Amino acid sequence: MEVQETRVQTDRVLTIPNILSMARLVGVPVFLWLILRPEFGGPKSDGWALLVLVLSGVSDYLDGKLARRWNQISSLGRLLDPAADRLYIASTLIGLTWREILPIWLTAVLVARELVLLVMVGILRRHGYPPPQVNFLGKAATFNLMYAFPLLLLSDATGWIATPAAIFGWAFAGWGTTLYWWAGLLYVVQVRRLVRANTMAD
Repeated sequence: MEVQETRVQTDRVLTIPNILSMARLVGVPVFLWLILRPEFGGPKSDGWALLVLVLSGVSDYLDGKLARRWNQISSLGRLLDPAADRLYIASTLIGLTWREILPIWLTAVLVARELVLLVMVGILRRHGYPPPQVNFLGKAATFNLMYAFPLLLLSDATGWIATPAAIFGWAFAGWGTTLYWWAGLLYVVQVRRLVRANTMAD
């Protein structure tokens, strides 16, 4: 259920994977500003917003790949990577919902999952456990959503690309949302087992 990492973990901060994760974090407000410019009277900058999303997806793949290959898995990286994922998803939800590209109900479904996870993290901390590690299913859900959002943004454009972008965008959004909740339910089960084991040990 949980991806176990057997490689040595380092406490180094300035590793290339961590720098990539930090760059992704810097890109979050840039992306949000680009996507919301037309809502505040500015020109459409969807092309640049898409570029930021694509670069964030590439760096998300690279930071994990390089960390494992170069044995640069770090405590900081374990925090930065999921934080960047969630911030990109949150900023994209804000931007696309504000522009009425995403319906409110889908945003509510994804936000509800995050609230469930926050409750689980609070329960774990109360029992002395760290936050759960990102599992494969959660990562797959994030990848699906990160494909869905640029495609849905493209569907708001004009021309021949809008229709196929909408079809594939909603397909990825459906798969991503389903996997997102599935991963969340696995976290709930994991937390329940840990808390039960802790209670029995006491």
